[in-house]
Amino acid sequence: MKIQRRSAVSIGFYRSLLGTLLIMLCSLATAAQSSLVKGKILDSLSSAPVSFATIRVFSSAESKLVNGDISHDAGDFSIEVPFGKYYVEIDFMGYKSKKSDHFTLSERNPIHDLGTIRLTTSVSTLDEVVIQAEKSTMELALDKKIFNVGQDLANAGGTANDILMNIPSVSVDPEGTVKLRGSDNVRILIDGKPSGLVSFKGGSGLQQLQASMIERVEVITNPSARYEAEGMAGIINIVLKKERNQGFNGSFEVIMGHPTNLGGAANLNYRHKRINFFINYSIAFREQPGDGKLYQEVYDMDTTSNGSIQDIYRGDTTFILKQNTNGLITGFNTNIRGGLDYYFNEKNILTVSYLYRRSNASRITNIRYEDYLFDPSNMTGFTKRRQDEDEIEPNSEYSLIYKKSYEQKGHELTAEVKFLDNWESSDQWFTQNTYTSDGTETGSTLEQSLNDEFEKQWLFQVDYIKPIGKEGKFETGARASFRDMVNDFVVTRVSNEGEYEPLPDLDLDNVFVYDENIHAVYGILGNKTKKLSYQAGIRAEWTDVKTTLKETPEKVNPRKYANIFPSAHVTLDLPKENAIQVSYSRRVRRPFYNDLSPFMTFSDSRNYFSGNPDLNPEFSNVYELGHIKYFEKGSLSSSIYYRDTEDKIDRIRTVNDEGNSVTLPQNLLSEKAMGVEVSSTYAFTSWWKFDFNFNYFHAEIDGSNIVETYKATTYSWFTRQTSRFTLPKSLDIQVRGNYEAPQNTAQGKRKALYYMDLSMSKDVLSGRGTITLNVLDVFNTRRVRAISEGINFYTDSNFQARRRQINLTFNYRIKQAKQAKKATLEE
Repeated sequence: MKIQRRSAVSIGFYRSLLGTLLIMLCSLATAAQSSLVKGKILDSLSSAPVSFATIRVFSSAESKLVNGDISHDAGDFSIEVPFGKYYVEIDFMGYKSKKSDHFTLSERNPIHDLGTIRLTTSVSTLDEVVIQAEKSTMELALDKKIFNVGQDLANAGGTANDILMNIPSVSVDPEGTVKLRGSDNVRILIDGKPSGLVSFKGGSGLQQLQASMIERVEVITNPSARYEAEGMAGIINIVLKKERNQGFNGSFEVIMGHPTNLGGAANLNYRHKRINFFINYSIAFREQPGDGKLYQEVYDMDTTSNGSIQDIYRGDTTFILKQNTNGLITGFNTNIRGGLDYYFNEKNILTVSYLYRRSNASRITNIRYEDYLFDPSNMTGFTKRRQDEDEIEPNSEYSLIYKKSYEQKGHELTAEVKFLDNWESSDQWFTQNTYTSDGTETGSTLEQSLNDEFEKQWLFQVDYIKPIGKEGKFETGARASFRDMVNDFVVTRVSNEGEYEPLPDLDLDNVFVYDENIHAVYGILGNKTKKLSYQAGIRAEWTDVKTTLKETPEKVNPRKYANIFPSAHVTLDLPKENAIQVSYSRRVRRPFYNDLSPFMTFSDSRNYFSGNPDLNPEFSNVYELGHIKYFEKGSLSSSIYYRDTEDKIDRIRTVNDEGNSVTLPQNLLSEKAMGVEVSSTYAFTSWWKFDFNFNYFHAEIDGSNIVETYKATTYSWFTRQTSRFTLPKSLDIQVRGNYEAPQNTAQGKRKALYYMDLSMSKDVLSGRGTITLNVLDVFNTRRVRAISEGINFYTDSNFQARRRQINLTFNYRIKQAKQAKKATLEE
């Protein structure tokens, strides 16, 4: 925490504020004979729940902190304390503190209900005190982990992908594939709903969203029936910024970096009585250079006796390929999000919002293929290939949300309608020249690829919560999604007569249509005793998916299936600030649009990637045992998890006799994975904060239905450590180290990945401005290295899609503090 004030701040006031923030991570042990303090926190004007507010219970006699907690999503809280006389203090960023009257808890009166507590905002006090009371970077709970974006210096000037790379248990490869606990089967949501950003490109589309627009990221590893069943490894929810403080407030950001990273962002909010307006805007121009190399051997099948990989090595090498790639992606991205909240009254709120994104990108890729026969010293020729691509991708999202709160605390109804309208147009040119080993040109080709993709989706959702008894709760809801996607693609080659003709023997002139309708209902019943809380839920989903290749009518593939997805969570509070949770859920991964589209990427004429229209969904049963321990200066969470997956989807690479490869997703028989995860946050001193994450997992992959030898057992681990140092004169320094151990795959292994980030920030302009310098991948070591083996080939690859990045960012705030603001304590 940093405090800047025009007059001296007393030591006692400083300690009080520090205790307020640390209470989210620590509280004192309660006696065995305990009672309960509970209540609900709402915004005084809108009656909206205030989640993550700090509640502290003090003894009346000594004003000593006895216990504490943070409010839940619905604003409610309940805290156990021994019998005695107490008072409660409640704090939250941007609101005036609240202090309760003194009260007594005894055997006759074991429960004290504070009722509804309404907090009022404190913007008017900013001229007197500017307080930079910072949230913890990582907030740990049993059911989810919350990562506050603004507190991680490495995020300044970056994108949503950069943020995910900095989150424990999450990894992002250079192609933008997001993995959670080593699995790429993760559901990515924005503000709790699907988004067009991840429709066409999956996680790589998040590179279009600037980090400055993001408030926090929530990671839910074993979701309840409330959430859609998609995502085996769990759910990553990206929450965008939306201020709600009274009056006008906002922040502005300017970015510059190398390789070229120029941009700006504005987050503005105006709130007056019943109406709250908000708008976020960002613009960015980036250049992303990359390079890679590949070594491949293709074997003569006649030299093997039984087709095993080990025997193939004893045969003669037929072809050797050495491939070198370098490229440059230039992107211009703009995002605008605006809307308003209208409060009909304290219990009825209507929210309307619109989000527009546009990405203009160009991609230049140069590839050199060197071909050898029998021996790397015997070159037979080489080929040069160049890709020039221009791409336009505008996306629009419309949202209408209505929320009604009833008289009974926690009794709520929420309804939402959302419409997504996205399209992408790609125009690519490929020039290829072939040469003999002495450099004599023997031929050239010119090819063109046109690819237009369209998506429209309607989403309807209703959620209802009804309290039952003192601590019970019943939840139910329904969801309907109607999604239509079209991919119109054609690849042509200029003939000797100068005419564009479709490529022979390749189905690269077609229209792929994807129609998806998914409907769901769910119900959850939960209750809580003194130390035990539990909930059980069930979700039913009906899926109707049909894929069609219009130019080949026989290629119509309808899929209809209904599934039940149960879930259960049991939490036990233990003495000395310990708690454990046991959870179970059944999950599904439906093939994504890109998994099914048969269109082949054509930038590399030797290595093709495509989808598979015949792919089936995969199903998993997920079990998890979690533990959390709160200390005075931090917290420690650990979990053991197990995933049993059927029809696992994985990408399989095959190579023909000419050395050309095709990689496409296939259904393997199964994967059984288990692991251990440990996350901790700890403040060693007032100036050193330490975050740590470690994940070890074991997986058995069975792909023998594809090739008998495609079986793998892998033991792997990854770790991430972040240290943040708060120095005098408002200077912060942050150092992060990342390491991912080697991992076996169905066809080989991925080698170790490691890199380090360094960041520093300095507050200026009386705390209203911040200058941040960060260096991502300081030693330029973040390269993806892998080995793939098949019946007739061996491939060793080494690629770096993004080089070391240096960013300098300036952020200025209007009527905002760095992450929080708070007035003088009042009753």
